Amino acid sequence: MSAIFYIDQLPNRTIDHDGQAYLFFSGTAYLGIPQHPDFHQLMAESMRRYGTVFGSSRNGNVRISVYEEAESMLATRIGAESALTLSSGMMAGQVVINWLQSQHYTFVYAPKAHPALWHAPTVTLPQLAFADWTAQLPGQLSALSPGPVAILVNSLDAVCSDYYDFDWINQLPDNRPITLIVDDSHGLGVLNNGRGIWPTILQKSVDKPASVRIVGTGSLAKGMGLPGGVVFGDANAIQSIRQTAFFGACSPMPPACLDAFLRADALYAEGQERLQRNIKLAEHLLLPTGLFHQASGYPVFFTEHDALYANLLQKNILIYSFAYPTAADRANTRIVISAFHEVADIEWLAESIFG
Repeated sequence: MSAIFYIDQLPNRTIDHDGQAYLFFSGTAYLGIPQHPDFHQLMAESMRRYGTVFGSSRNGNVRISVYEEAESMLATRIGAESALTLSSGMMAGQVVINWLQSQHYTFVYAPKAHPALWHAPTVTLPQLAFADWTAQLPGQLSALSPGPVAILVNSLDAVCSDYYDFDWINQLPDNRPITLIVDDSHGLGVLNNGRGIWPTILQKSVDKPASVRIVGTGSLAKGMGLPGGVVFGDANAIQSIRQTAFFGACSPMPPACLDAFLRADALYAEGQERLQRNIKLAEHLLLPTGLFHQASGYPVFFTEHDALYANLLQKNILIYSFAYPTAADRANTRIVISAFHEVADIEWLAESIFG
């Protein structure tokens, strides 16, 4: 098990621990928004107007308009008809699960489906490669009892840095209502110029049966740098979710964060540009080692060489290496590139690996 680093500051391109400075190549702040001083300034201004939290139901008789304004911008940015924010990515997933359960859906899980989409504390996930799972999916669906089905998948494998093929959506059966739920926590802000997986899903599903509906969920705390989550899809589905008791009882995400988001377009564009530059450099320097697997253009470099963690730690470089999603799982070792990294950081990382 990797040593646990307790620190008293937000990780940036470096962290300080016991008087030592370490280059930090972990975490999920892909665009470097939480560390950006200009975003801190936006947040300070927004908090003076909106405070730290809105202690009320979004469905109450007093409503703060910044929620609808930010949700409209999120929907536009993603390319969906409508969007709804919640206090976390986990809550975004669970509000959808609660909505589907109330309609007596049967749940079908893809390999590695995120716990935010689980309908029970534990579920049995298929131990198959994603392509093998999609190949046997039609048979699995035909064996189910009549009634609506929810298919729950991640937008990509962010742990092992693999893209998923979604061509199979068009081959789904048309003899029952099917809702495909895609968790895009690790795609929002990163894929498709920050729009996440939704443009790809729309492209891949142009010939899907009319009985198939697609809903996206995700954390905003990763690429977007916001403490909250989002559900997005067609307007009817989003309105139906908003009317549930589950959503009505949820405390919303802080309105100040959404106000800052509305004013941060330039920072997101800057983060995207820096991230893509850093990814290209890392691909050029790291992939020739033969140690890594990486989805082209994605900021995660996965390795099965777990000893790399300890080797780099001796050179004051801290990378990702811990069991996920539960403590019983094997450790996953990977390097995460962020917009806050400097060229020299990535060059030193590569030199340290070769050395």
